[in-house]
Amino acid sequence: MFYPLLAHCTFDKSPTIPIVIFEIMVLIGTGIAVFFLGRIKDKILPRFLIMAIGVLIFELFTAPMWHNYRLGGWAYLYLDVSWILTVGWTALILTVTLLVDRILAEWKAWKRFLIYLGILTLAVTILEAIVVNLGIRSYAPEVLADMAGIFIFGVPIIEVFYYTPVFTGLAIGFYKYWEFALDGEPLIPSKQYKWLRSLFIAFVAVFLFEVMIQPMVSNENLPSWSYLFFDISFILTGLWVLIIGFAAIVGEYFFLHLPPFSRFLITLGITGAIALPLESWLIVNGYRVYGESAVHSFIGVQMPITGVPIEIAFAIPCYMTLIITFIRYWETILDNRL
Repeated sequence: MFYPLLAHCTFDKSPTIPIVIFEIMVLIGTGIAVFFLGRIKDKILPRFLIMAIGVLIFELFTAPMWHNYRLGGWAYLYLDVSWILTVGWTALILTVTLLVDRILAEWKAWKRFLIYLGILTLAVTILEAIVVNLGIRSYAPEVLADMAGIFIFGVPIIEVFYYTPVFTGLAIGFYKYWEFALDGEPLIPSKQYKWLRSLFIAFVAVFLFEVMIQPMVSNENLPSWSYLFFDISFILTGLWVLIIGFAAIVGEYFFLHLPPFSRFLITLGITGAIALPLESWLIVNGYRVYGESAVHSFIGVQMPITGVPIEIAFAIPCYMTLIITFIRYWETILDNRL
């Protein structure tokens, strides 16, 4: 049953002594972080789990873009996505988030958000250099082809300074949105949905994410005047924004009486029901073309009727989950003036 998946996992998993030491240090560091954070914040294990889910969703969605090798067979969850790296990134992002919230508690949420991203960009750059030089991290050919070519200690510095805020921003947005529910924040829902503001937030999130993942999937055969940056077309970006905006308006306007998790599931279901057949049509008709690294990661199972890889049906909810929670978080802090 799992042979097609395992067949794609033929990369080198044999760890070196420095890599084993690195893994042990990550796990010890994570344990210390959880213990320390538990002394300054309650419900630390649920918080860690929420952040870990956000990080893992991002890693699963972007898995074809970079490779994590030689961590040992025990270290992998899916293809070359490693649970050790997941808990390490989670501990780092959660530590920065909770410490900044504690130290700068009087600051507005959007100011603290910028501080999170600034600190994490520097920290992740250092850690990226470590995993690259240990021989763990490498990049897909499509990613390398799009790089500016400026490397410091083996790290593509320009790309890391772009990818890191997008990655950590989406993970923190996911965590922060669910943190409101975890803490039972007395938030005041807006009776008048500000759809123009929400569409703008959606556009920013979708555009930044599309730019980041564009080495993995290209938009082809669209009118030349529609391309904004690389192969990012405002036609497709606009479609995703309208789909998300429509689902958000339906979820918030008609189901405002439901708890946040129920509204989230309704919004996610609407976006998936529209986006999946649309993405399938775009793939079949040559408008969305996945790169060789992404195609290689497919296990070969196709969806009925459309014939597109089953991974697409999994990727869309991952993508939409991060985008929707990011939008919801910013709507919440703006509506409640946090």
